[in-house]
Amino acid sequence: TMEEDQKNPILKEGFLVKRGHVVHNWKARWFVLYPDQLLYYKYDGGKRDSCQRGRIMLTDCKISCPFLEYDNRPLVFKLQTKSSAEYFLEACSREERDQWAVDIGAAVEKLRPADSPTPSQSKTTGHQSLQLHSVSLNQVVDSMYDVHSGIKLTSHNEQGSSYSNCFSGSAVVDWLVFHQLALTRVEAVTLSSAVLEEGFLRPVGLRSVEAQRSHGLSEQFLDDSTALYSFSENFKKRGSVKAETSLSAMELSGKVLKRGYLLKQGHKRKNWKVRLFVLRSEPGYLHYYDPSKDDISPVGGFSLRGCLVSALDDNGVPSGVKGKVQGNLLKIITQFDTHYYIQAPSRQERMDWIEAIRGQS
Repeated sequence: TMEEDQKNPILKEGFLVKRGHVVHNWKARWFVLYPDQLLYYKYDGGKRDSCQRGRIMLTDCKISCPFLEYDNRPLVFKLQTKSSAEYFLEACSREERDQWAVDIGAAVEKLRPADSPTPSQSKTTGHQSLQLHSVSLNQVVDSMYDVHSGIKLTSHNEQGSSYSNCFSGSAVVDWLVFHQLALTRVEAVTLSSAVLEEGFLRPVGLRSVEAQRSHGLSEQFLDDSTALYSFSENFKKRGSVKAETSLSAMELSGKVLKRGYLLKQGHKRKNWKVRLFVLRSEPGYLHYYDPSKDDISPVGGFSLRGCLVSALDDNGVPSGVKGKVQGNLLKIITQFDTHYYIQAPSRQERMDWIEAIRGQS
């Protein structure tokens, strides 16, 4: 209701990149700051998924800004809640990082009772009865793939089809629990879902494919002897050196004018992904980075010379745009006629980006 909205106004919102609790992978999430809590949502394609959210209570929350323990991520700040849960959040720029820290800090201050300078000693409610211990995803996958002690590849039949070099979901869970990489089957499913989401495993056959397609936030992996999985092709080539990207140093030598998280539609699969965009001048280039990777080189980029940029109408879905979108779309056509579809989080940000890009084209 309107009344509640006035009592609980949104103080700030935007993308931040959050480190996972169980598996330490980094994912872009949409954060919304209220006077007493910080909510975060997963984006499903180009739209916020209101079912898939998390919550950080701000009473007696401690903020560390800057938090400089991640070499490749200098723009992180840390929140520690009253129940000692830690959240590591990365902003797109120094200004944004500091602004989030100031705004969250102000909200925390306001929640302090007038007569208690020290954080109150009230009993904390069971934050998460499931205290998951942290593991590195790469280590898990390496051990799974180990010739001697890893997961055994076998052949299975499912509904009349035969599949070779695969294993069942419950075999993966058995293996994780046996090797003490997970303490419980539930935790093993969470871990397997992360491995699946990162593309190290792929679903094989009807049951597991369907589960991944219609999954919730964590239960996309099935602890089931009839759900089949295999190592993905790209994983079999692991260890091969990543081809050097042919980005010349010149492209990245310009002065940074603007940085921000925007949604970009993929060229082939047409799926929407959050990317960190960096606009440089002299020479004018727009590069984009994958915030989930610890890689400091761009995934792609293009010269802004001779490019055309335009806002796309929010009525209906413009041609060339696929999937659920919020609106605030812009389109860039490079001088070589490559089309980029980008979604800004707000009308204002769309205007700012269009203006900045036009200034360089």
